[in-house]
Amino acid sequence: MNVKKIGKALEQNIMTGISYMIPVVIAGAVLMAISRVGASFYGISDIWDDKWANNANLIIQFLHTDDGWGSIALGLMFPIISAFIAYSVADKGGIAPGIIGGTLVANMNAGFLGALASGLIAGYAVKLMIKYIHLPKSAESVLPVFIVPVLGSLITLILIQYVIGVPFADLNTGLSAWLKGMTGTNRILLAAIVGGMVGFDLGGPVNKAAVTTAMALLTSGVYDPNTAAQVAIIIPPLGLGLATIISKKKFNSELQEAGNAAVVMGLIGVSEGAIPFAVESPLKVIPANVIGSAVGSSLAVGLGAVNRAPISGFYGWLAVEKWWIYIFAIAVGTLIVTGLTLLFRRNVVVESNEHLEENDETIGNYFSEDEWES
Repeated sequence: MNVKKIGKALEQNIMTGISYMIPVVIAGAVLMAISRVGASFYGISDIWDDKWANNANLIIQFLHTDDGWGSIALGLMFPIISAFIAYSVADKGGIAPGIIGGTLVANMNAGFLGALASGLIAGYAVKLMIKYIHLPKSAESVLPVFIVPVLGSLITLILIQYVIGVPFADLNTGLSAWLKGMTGTNRILLAAIVGGMVGFDLGGPVNKAAVTTAMALLTSGVYDPNTAAQVAIIIPPLGLGLATIISKKKFNSELQEAGNAAVVMGLIGVSEGAIPFAVESPLKVIPANVIGSAVGSSLAVGLGAVNRAPISGFYGWLAVEKWWIYIFAIAVGTLIVTGLTLLFRRNVVVESNEHLEENDETIGNYFSEDEWES
């Protein structure tokens, strides 16, 4: 297997893990958003604090409990991504070692890179065992239910604990400290880079790399990348959808319909709503998305908005610290995408039917009835 094939296989395995992880993260994030938005109506900004667990108000008690449920779901981030990377490599046999290894990564604070490594170690350990361990037919059933999960987990745990865990934990701690220490221009530049990456390929590898890394950094208390990413996710579909509403004559009927869907998808935090436009005219759409996303993200972070949950949809906006700045940044980025799109697109030329009708008439009269009869 050459380097290109190895790289492609690694990318596929990692993207599989990410795709399975994201629904779990979104579920946890929405649960937390419900609790924090609900708590805001009672003037509570720290609903996660244990002091609210026995509050006389049963609704506040529930909101505290709900926040805990969301936290539990988010805590599954590393075990899930590790498990399904291993699953992608070695099928079902990789899941148990992957989950166990991912849990150790979370406990060691080895971060997102540790989770990726855990999944790959578990997956390839299991794959090699299945390939090279041959048992008598009468004992074959022992391999998947005992040898693979036990030995696979043991190999994964030993390598994480004694080889990669501490270096990755140190790297994660150092990266977190460096990002937390960023101030002024550096924070704004970081936000612009994350936002531009998110707006670039709309759910593709570059987008997912930025979004997933930003989500993972939340576990270390680093919020700027997540704030930038969540702002950038919704700007392209909102901007392009708004463009179709403002000037229908610049879009064909298919894109006009896609524009209506894009607005809805943008509001709920699905950047893929902008894909039809990017496919139709990539050289015009992608730069507009990148610029609008980068500007919106840098504005949000630079002006002090803080999104502590991996939520981009409208249902989480009120849970953001300085939410009015957050919404303002989204609006500015959206208008930039809309403005650039309308600036560089020409009106759609509707083909006249007159020429076609004339041709039809000519064709219809080409043979007279006499000629057919002759």
